[in-house]
Amino acid sequence: MIEPVNIADLEHLASERLEPGPHGYFAGGAGDERTLRRNVEAYEDWELWPRVLVDVSELDTGIDLMGGRMELPVLVAPVAFQKLVHPEGELAMARAAEAAGTVMCLSTIATCGPTEVASGCGGGRRWMQLYCFRDRAITRALLDEAVDSGFEAILLTVDAPYAGKRERDLRTGFEVPAEMTAPAVKKASGGRDLTIQEVFGLVDPSLAWEDLAELAEASELPILLKGIVRADDAELAVEHGAAGVVVSNHGGRQLDNAPATIDALPEVADAVGGRAPVLVDGGIRRGTDIAVALALGADAVLAGRPCLWGLAADGQAGAERALGILRDELRLALALLGCASPAAVTRSHVSRRAPGPSVR
Repeated sequence: MIEPVNIADLEHLASERLEPGPHGYFAGGAGDERTLRRNVEAYEDWELWPRVLVDVSELDTGIDLMGGRMELPVLVAPVAFQKLVHPEGELAMARAAEAAGTVMCLSTIATCGPTEVASGCGGGRRWMQLYCFRDRAITRALLDEAVDSGFEAILLTVDAPYAGKRERDLRTGFEVPAEMTAPAVKKASGGRDLTIQEVFGLVDPSLAWEDLAELAEASELPILLKGIVRADDAELAVEHGAAGVVVSNHGGRQLDNAPATIDALPEVADAVGGRAPVLVDGGIRRGTDIAVALALGADAVLAGRPCLWGLAADGQAGAERALGILRDELRLALALLGCASPAAVTRSHVSRRAPGPSVR
């Protein structure tokens, strides 16, 4: 096998290994998949403007985030049901993140629970993605397991009060196999096996800002809101106790025809104004994409599908390869931008591409 040289190569390998149903489940988006495509394509509209004659003989891709060191500003985004692509699922992904020196974000509907992941991947940093359920006892039990398992932060997903219409799944007839359960939800709900539809049926569609304030006040872990695309919502998030925000449209899997996350990022970052970390996901495929996100105000990015394609292609080694590709590409992008570290990347290094000659 020829060694994959970029994320697109890993995606191609994954598509060859996966059956059409599971592949479509992870690759697809909602509706006409406009937002899915925009997330990737929008990066083409942002140009990087390098500085020259800057000393980049020593480069550092690392950052400090939420009280800890990361070797690159890329977290592994939460992706559900990873055993659909590899028998070790989230456990292999967590080990890959640990090897890369970054954070693994575990989905609520993961096929390995927080306790199993914590016991199986040593000292790696871990965050937990959480849906807020109608039954707050389930939410509380999930939070408690995250705390007991050494997770450091919570990503509260707020853009999915109902599941989006994912038409690839309807065309292939794909359903998550009954034996592919979510241990954390099963444990928190009293031992019941739940389908994906039943899990989303438990999500509280009445969640409001006051509920966030209560959750933030009661939680032992910092809560970051995942699913923000507007400046006014970002402002409200900080006002109601969020420890950070993630600019996200759920990978294009919820509201179709929503904006690309990279286009939404600048106004969100401006609204937060440095009071809390701002992260962004969706469409990251290159190290230059990470550089654009940093320039537009992100403290870090989350990558979901790139790491999942690596996992599908070659298990833990493939996921490590995906993160290694992004790290190496970012390192080169920083050097060519004239930036010795992610912290040196600023708005002056990026501008939106206009028709004809660029104007700054």
